[in-house]
Amino acid sequence: MNKYFPFSAIVGQEQMKLALILTAIDPSIGGVLVFGDRGTGKSTIIRSLAGLLPRKNFAVACSFNCENSDNLCDQCKKKKSIDYEERDTPVIDLPLGSTEDRVVGALNLEIALTEGRKVFEPGLLAKANGGLLYIDEVNLLEDHIVDLLLDVAASGENLVERDGLSIRHSSKFVLIGSGNPEEGELRPQLLDRFGFSVNVTSPSEVSQRIEVIKRRDEFERDPQKFLQKWRSKDLLVQKKIINAKNTLDSIKLDDSILTKCAEICIAVGSDGLRGELTLLRALRALCAFNGSTKPTLDNIREIAIYTLSHRLRRDPLDDTSSEVRVKRKVNELIDGK
Repeated sequence: MNKYFPFSAIVGQEQMKLALILTAIDPSIGGVLVFGDRGTGKSTIIRSLAGLLPRKNFAVACSFNCENSDNLCDQCKKKKSIDYEERDTPVIDLPLGSTEDRVVGALNLEIALTEGRKVFEPGLLAKANGGLLYIDEVNLLEDHIVDLLLDVAASGENLVERDGLSIRHSSKFVLIGSGNPEEGELRPQLLDRFGFSVNVTSPSEVSQRIEVIKRRDEFERDPQKFLQKWRSKDLLVQKKIINAKNTLDSIKLDDSILTKCAEICIAVGSDGLRGELTLLRALRALCAFNGSTKPTLDNIREIAIYTLSHRLRRDPLDDTSSEVRVKRKVNELIDGK
């Protein structure tokens, strides 16, 4: 049973929960960046997602989470036959201060010294293959680790050439990051890799804050009982995610929707075409999750803020937030006002 706080028991933060769900439905969206003050439940919500992710088939005794015969690691290629087992989708934490060896992998020194053999010790990028890589306080990540993540995120592979080793393995993961904007900004290159950007705040209503406290206290006093209480609701959300993944390819996007998405991206000044692509993927995932067959203009209105707000150029003449600027442009183009 999931050891984290139940996803369905989270009070409020609907935008963040929706962004995480859509990313679970379609990992090609590119992950989620969550910014907010301390104590707003960012890490709790992200880790609770682990209980909703469908189980996957991985190669038995494979250190690189090989999922199929189309992209096997060097270890699996040497085997005459490969057996697969169903396991939870990996959710791997990348702590601040992690060394390069810990992230990409390195020579196993113990085996090298005791047995004289060169054996590769997989890193966090290998363990995260096929799952999620979560970085808390991502805006404080050291530059050389950011450079590594950018390379792997772009290629989907991790290449390690050091200590007489040459290892290449698949490393396809969904990047989830959280941070406090008061503690520093994210590098633009890494910021652009995230599909969604969501800002969270503490609940402003007394009733909501009381409910948060009650549920957290109940969870801490008897975790198993609390998990069991919310298990059925988590399973319903999980079922909707699985159904959405299965119907994703059937969602049709007509030219009118594509045109509106392009117009919005041009109007807000989004650099490149990644904004349009992410918006289209998010619309498709949203429709699949809602059980509809084609996106509407209201769907664009709902989701554009989270896919475009972090892609805006700074405007020295407009001190409003990027979310407000995107919302304003979206409403202008959809409503014609």
